[in-house]
Parts: sequence; C-alpha cells; structure tokens
Amino acid sequence: MLMEGGLAVLVIIACGAGIGLGIQGAEGLLLFGEAAYMARYESWGAAAGLGAKVGAFVEGCANFLRALGLSPAFAVALMGVFVASFAATTLDTACRLQRYVTQELGAVLRIPALRNQHGASLFAISLAGIVAAAPYAAGWSWAEAGKGGLLLWPLFGATNQLLGGLAFLVIALWLWRRSLPVWFLALPLTFMLLLPMTAMAINIFGANGYLAKGDWMLLSFGLIIIALELWMIVEAVLVWPRAKGVLEDLDGEGNPAL
Repeated sequence: MLMEGGLAVLVIIACGAGIGLGIQGAEGLLLFGEAAYMARYESWGAAAGLGAKVGAFVEGCANFLRALGLSPAFAVALMGVFVASFAATTLDTACRLQRYVTQELGAVLRIPALRNQHGASLFAISLAGIVAAAPYAAGWSWAEAGKGGLLLWPLFGATNQLLGGLAFLVIALWLWRRSLPVWFLALPLTFMLLLPMTAMAINIFGANGYLAKGDWMLLSFGLIIIALELWMIVEAVLVWPRAKGVLEDLDGEGNPAL
C-alpha cells in the first residue's frame, strides 16, 4: 500500500509538473509551463478518455527522462514500453490469480473441470473476455464494445483495499499458528477491514448509492463482496482459539499437504 501511494504521487508529479516541462501543442508548437498544463487540463473534455490520460503520463515522464539527457523520441518510446508492460503484467497476474481461485473453488465444490489448471484458466479468461467485450452504455454499440470493465470499475477502490485487509487477516492467522506475535497487526488489520467495508456500504445504501440509483449489478456485486468478507471474518474468529501452535501438515518437500 505504501508503494502504491508512492507510485500515485509520482504519477501526479509526472502528469502535473512533467507536462509543464514541454509538450507539443495542437498546431505543432512547443508549449511550456502553464500553457502546456492548460493544453492538457483546461477542461474535463480535454482530459477525457484513456488515451489522453495515458498520453499525459507518458509525456510527463518522458520530460523527466529528457532532463537526464535522453532524446525526446527515445524517452517517449521507453515510457510507452513501460506502460504497455505494466498493463500486460497486470493482466497476466489477474488471470493467474483468478485461475488459482477458480481451482480452489473447484476443489471445494468438487467440480473436476475447474480443478484442472487448463479448465480453470479457460474459465477465468472466458469470464474476463465476456466482461471486457460487453458494451459500457445501454444497448449494443460497436463504439462502446470492449469497455465493459468500466461497468465494475466503481467497486475497484473498495475491493482493492478490502483485499489488503484480508491479506492482513491471513498473515495474522499464519503468525498465530506459529505462536509468533500478532499484536502489531491489530490496528492495521481492523482499519483495513472496517473502513473499506464501510465505504462500500455507503456506496450501496447512501443517498446517491447504487440502491437509490437502481444500479442492480453494482448493488449485487457489492453485497456479495461484503458477505464474503464477513464470512471470512467469522471463519477466522471461529478458528482463532484452536489454531495457536497448530502447524500445517507438510509433504516430503516441506510444502503444505493438500
């Protein structure tokens, strides 16, 4: 989370101060300082769309690299490669994690096709493809195709932070089973479980929330996520008193036995 916060600050600097170091204007003129900034952010419309946002980040970072002596063309190309690599590795990680989760669900529900790594991978990629190919606006339109991820985007912030809280919960249980101190996790664990869940509840039931707007898809997903979090918390509370000092069964290679 600290690294994410640091990255966010660097992105803000690149998209703000970095742009001011010089960009190419609409008529081919080089713009600097306030003129360069206003060319990108004079209105919401000027900064609308993914291309404008990514372009501002690439140009701002490239300007910093130019200050180190790199040529403008090389700096822009290098940052473009970094952005593309970040997107590719994020997609790879998301698909891989979804495959792991699908395999675990397949094992719990006893569905052989989902326990297999190939079947789980196909399920994960197909599901993501369906969401990505869905239109963002109501009704089908080729102009809106491929923007389906924006439908679930409002849930990203809360779910991302809830994932951090659940990771704290798993780490705390891992330490407790080994009779190691867990007191230092109590405050961040409580904070990261309660605050994002409260924020999601406000998004669902608030005056301008999903329920008031009749956004049934986000309402359904939000309730499911809250229910799953509560389920994990209850499971952790139930197992906590009898978990201390109880280690996992290991196989011959020292890995947890399945």
